Amino acid sequence: MFAVFEDGSRQYKVRQGDVLAVDLRSEAKDGETLTFDKVLLANGGGDSVLGRPVIDGATVTAEVVVAEYKGIKLEIQKFKRRNASKRHTGHRQKYTRVKITGITVPGLQVVAAPAAEQPAASNA
Repeated sequence: MFAVFEDGSRQYKVRQGDVLAVDLRSEAKDGETLTFDKVLLANGGGDSVLGRPVIDGATVTAEVVVAEYKGIKLEIQKFKRRNASKRHTGHRQKYTRVKITGITVPGLQVVAAPAAEQPAASNA
């Protein structure tokens, strides 16, 4: 089962147990539970539910793993071929790391994943 939800004008495709970085939630604390209610698409293994634009009553719940951390440093450099025309700046975006704990979609039938088939023996 997976779901696609929107948060902060970004879309995330998640399964239960996934860990991902979302935009900083300044009020979030470690171990706290967050709920995302803008679920755009959900798939239960057999059938899918598509929201127009969102699925009514569907939620994705997540637990805060790290309340605030910085991403990689982005370096911005501007250069013109003139004397003293260089500019160098940097930026580190702050994120909140969350672990997906549950996906609930009303009316979605979840199908268990089929067992992996054994490959046929070759006669070589």
